[in-house]
Amino acid sequence: MLRVGMLTSGGDCQALNATMRGVVKALSSNVQDLEVYGFLNGYKGLIYGDYRLLTAQDFSGILTKGGTIIGSSRQPFKLMRVPDENGLDKVEAMKQNYYKLRLDCLVILGGNGTQKTANLLREEGLNIIHLPKTIDNDIYGTDMTFGFYSAVNIATEAIDCIHTTASSITVSLL
Repeated sequence: MLRVGMLTSGGDCQALNATMRGVVKALSSNVQDLEVYGFLNGYKGLIYGDYRLLTAQDFSGILTKGGTIIGSSRQPFKLMRVPDENGLDKVEAMKQNYYKLRLDCLVILGGNGTQKTANLLREEGLNIIHLPKTIDNDIYGTDMTFGFYSAVNIATEAIDCIHTTASSITVSLL
């Protein structure tokens, strides 16, 4: 049995659902026994044990839906080593939840800050796969991230629509 955790962290962007679906589809076609746990609202879910077992049905029909079916939140990297308001050691809590579910790896989708925390967890001995997601295309070592490509396409379509509308207004004024 392969057990995989998955979370999306940071700001929202297009293609998160499609990327998660692609990961699960690839794993499912190559692994006979697979369990995928989605941590809700990014690192918050991993810290506080807020997760659910995801099924094939969860990934059905989400290919073209924006956002993320498991939610996202911003958890600043600089505060990861700072205990929460109840004194909880966030890094230890994330490790405990990872081990409690007996995960083989954790797939993390996010940008720069997310990548820093993913590396912190890797340094703590967890098996981490980070998929770079950002609409800014500013993650070192990547040519293009999936959030950036989607943002460029949407912006291009909007500009094309405005351009054709502006052209028709200009023509009617002459």
